[in-house]
Parts: sequence; structure tokens; C-alpha cells
Amino acid sequence: MSVQGYGHVFSRNPLNRGEVERRDEELINQKSSDQNSLFIVMRDLNLLIDTSSSKLVWLTREELDQKDVNSPSIFLGILDGIYHFAVSVTQDQFPDQQLLKTNPSYRFTDIRTCGELLQSEDSGIAAQARIQMNWHDKYAYCSSCGYKTEMKRGGQVRHCDKCSTDHFPRTDPVIIVVVYDGDKCLLGQSQGRLRSTNTYSALAGFMDQGESIEEAVAREVMEEAGIEVKNVKYHSSQPWPLPYSIMIGCHAEAASTNINMDTEEMTDVKWFTREEVLLALEGKSENLRVPMKIAIAHHLLKDWAYQNI
Repeated sequence: MSVQGYGHVFSRNPLNRGEVERRDEELINQKSSDQNSLFIVMRDLNLLIDTSSSKLVWLTREELDQKDVNSPSIFLGILDGIYHFAVSVTQDQFPDQQLLKTNPSYRFTDIRTCGELLQSEDSGIAAQARIQMNWHDKYAYCSSCGYKTEMKRGGQVRHCDKCSTDHFPRTDPVIIVVVYDGDKCLLGQSQGRLRSTNTYSALAGFMDQGESIEEAVAREVMEEAGIEVKNVKYHSSQPWPLPYSIMIGCHAEAASTNINMDTEEMTDVKWFTREEVLLALEGKSENLRVPMKIAIAHHLLKDWAYQNI
């Protein structure tokens, strides 16, 4: 257990995010050109990693200058006195064939695979970099007046000079819950990528405006499964950089058990026994697959199955 709580994938970022330092635009600009600073490079939102060491590849400003990289640098934070940034690069600047010659273990890797491969601290940095880069790519114009915005505070703000509106990176809160009734738990398949598999997961959904976590859990379970809940308990949270969510994990006790599934949103919703879930967690069930360890749903299920809630 650490300050990051449960310690899920994507949640052990060791960087000091530099709140005080960000206030000094001149300092951040200076550090983005400093030869001692380090940079993650991202191509089409994929991160450069070393697959042999399961680590991010950090480059210096000199190495970026050699490839004529001049895109804006997003300030991630400070570690051991070194300023760390993320920067977007192109296929022409970092072609795959050249990468293989530099180091055969270097790969531009999507964020989900990064979560599976990277060491824990690096996965947290990767999540931060991917979320912020994606936000900057999508929100270059002011939603109030349509004028082009510019990056401020090292990337934590986009400012509109025309109407003086400040825009901040979005984080979408999502509740995810394992509902249980004694030795049974409620799992579902949404109308998405799990549909063609035998994988069932915890029920989940975006929080609504003006809604508490407990209210969101009760509403989502009722909407998706027609089940009433009680005794909602928080478990842990996980940043989820696809694209910019925070997963809020809970357990809840069922107050009713008859399923009335929303067929437009869900493919299937079922009660599973503790024995079935334990077998699935060990990869020994022919009838049930559960989410991989990268996902908070796996750990919500595991703690319920082993009676650690």
C-alpha cells in the first residue's frame, strides 16, 4: 500500500507535478530547452518504450534537436531535480526502420499495451502524458468563442487571448461496481468489445452532474440490470487514459435480485457464484472470463471473491 492507494496500473506516477514551478512561464520555457531535461516522445499518441527493459524511453533536448523536433513540450513534472516533458513527433522524424537500427527493442506502443508491459511508475507517467497530449490535440480552439488557444502552465491550461477564457484538461469520472448477494456477484457484458467473448465485467458508467458516487452506483446498476443496491462502499480508483477517465471502484450489496437488463446497452447480465469467479481468476473456467489485471474490475472481483471487502 502506498500514497497512491491500491496501486493500480496507471496510478503510481512518481513525478512531482510542479504546481509552483508551473506558475513561472519563463522557467518552464527555459527548462523545455535545457539539455538536462528529459522528454517522452509520442507518435500518434503512442509512446516510445524499450520492450527489453519494460521502461519508457527518455530523450534529451539535443537528441530531439537532431531530428528537428520543435512541437510544444508538455511539462509532466520533476523527479530528482530533473524536469520531464512529453512531446509529439512525426513518422518522418521517427521512422520505424530507423528505430530498429537505433535499438531493436524500441517500439511506439499504444497506451493499453503500455499498461501491460511497463513498470508501474512508468505506466503512471505514460497515462499522464497520453491524457494530456490527447486533450491538447482535441481542444486547440476555444469552446466559448472559437478562437485558437495557446498552452499555458506547461500544458495544464489552454488560454484564449480573445475572450480570456481558460480551459483545463478534462477528467471524466466513471463508477465501476461489483454488486453481490451473499456468495453471488453481478457481472455484465456491454454492447462493445466484450460482446464476442466470454468475458464479463463489473457494471460501470459515467457519473452524472450533481451526483454523488453512491447515487451514481445505484443509478447505473438500476439502469443496466434493474437491480436495487444498498451499502455502497468505495474500494479504490484508477486513472484510465482511454481517453481521460478516472475509474471509481466500489462494492455494493444487492437489495433485489431479479435482473431486468437494458438490452440496448447490455448484451448480458448474470449472477455468478464465488466458485465460478475464483476459477475464472485462475484462468480455469470454461464458462467465464474476467478482465485482465490491468483493469480495476479484476481487482474489485478478486477482493470480493477472496472476501477482502
